[in-house]
Parts: sequence; C-alpha cells; structure tokens
Amino acid sequence: MDSLERKNLPVHLAVIMDGNGRWAKQRMLRRIVGHQKGVETVRVIVEECSRLGIGYLTLFAFSAENWLRPKTEVKALMALLKQYIRGETARMMQNNIRFNVIGNRCDLPEDVNLEIESAIQKTAGNRGMLLTLALSYGSRQEIVTAARKLAREAAEGKLDPDTIDEGSFTGSLFTAGIPDPDLLIRTSGEMRISNFLLWQLAYAELYFTEVNWPDFDRNELARAFRDFQSRERRFGKTSEQLCQGDPEA
Repeated sequence: MDSLERKNLPVHLAVIMDGNGRWAKQRMLRRIVGHQKGVETVRVIVEECSRLGIGYLTLFAFSAENWLRPKTEVKALMALLKQYIRGETARMMQNNIRFNVIGNRCDLPEDVNLEIESAIQKTAGNRGMLLTLALSYGSRQEIVTAARKLAREAAEGKLDPDTIDEGSFTGSLFTAGIPDPDLLIRTSGEMRISNFLLWQLAYAELYFTEVNWPDFDRNELARAFRDFQSRERRFGKTSEQLCQGDPEA
C-alpha cells in the first residue's frame, strides 16, 4: 500500500465478491463456511478502504437472481447477513463509516430489514466512507424501476418528458447522489458484470482476478489499485488532450 499514489485512488470502488462457494469446495467444506470466510474478508477490505480514504465502497452482496439458490443456502445467507450488520455497526461507528443498502429491500426478511434500518440510522451522522451493500439487487430491474418512476411523473403532469436527460435518469436510480464507480473489481476469475450497476459502470475501469473472495486480502487490493493507477482514463478524449490540458488539442 505504501507504493500507491494516494491522490490517484478511485473515489468509488465497486466489488463483485465472487468465489466463496468455490473456495469452500476446494477445501471440501460446506458452502456456508466459504461465505463465513468471505465475511471476514469484507471486514478487512472495508477497513482498509476506509483507512486509505476511499469515499465510496459498494459491495455486491446478494443479487436478485440469488433467490434462485437452494432455500437452505439462502436462509443461511440471510442469517449471516443479519449477524454481519449487527456485529459491524459498532465498528462502522469507530471508523466513521456510513452504511447504505441498495436493491429491493422488500424482498428481504423482516428481521434483516430491521438490522439494516438500525445500522443506517446509527451511522447516518458519520462523515467518512459510504459503505453500500447491494442486496436483492439487479441493475436491469433498477433501470426499469427508474423508467417507471419518470413515466409516472410524466403521466401525472409533474415532469416534461423532453426534460429527461442523463442527470434526471441517474437521479432516479437506487444510487442517486452517489458518484459512478471509478473501478470495479471482480474476484474468482469470472469476467462479466452480472447485472451489477450497468448504468453506473459506463466509464469504470474493470479489474478481474483469479483469486477467490475469501483469499482477497490487502495485498490483492493494493495490486488492483496499482493496476488502476497504471491506466489512462480518457473519457473520449485523446492522450494528447490529457497531457496538454487542452480540450481542443
């Protein structure tokens, strides 16, 4: 971490935490053991990102499609999620971290939602990193929900359809008020974004690693950040424009 350029770290880091089940299978353990180990990794990465001054960290914790998994696994994951939120709230307070959740919370068990709401309220006054868990989240569903919201406002005469632009659409998403991710990390060797932040990742740098999430430690995070810092982010401009600082170059 000491070799990193602190001024050139991502403002918003998004992570698809993949490989808990594979990690457990490789060790002939139950899948839930892999998820439990993954929670330990979450704790490490959250605290390291907070220490480095990352402004926003968004973790893909449970997708809308994950409800299709075996009921026993889903039940165990919900229990683990509740335990994590309850156990980490005090740690978030110590590290000045705000807690947030995006996704269809109405799909989550009531007891889990109670823990979520409690953590959100207790950390609301913190001014450090914003930690967002994507739970029962699907980006296509999010986009459809935003489109319906804008269409409803237009139908009620509250909104002129001709005024809808990227800004108003972005403001209708679950992530309203949160800057788009600069870097997406996905672990376990899968090279896709799996219905995660499709709109928001338009200009993000993508980093894929073979390392399973339970083994993703501070060194792996530093490796991803070094890779990020080696890239030239042009946003449609040329390299010469970036070097000269001249938009017309």
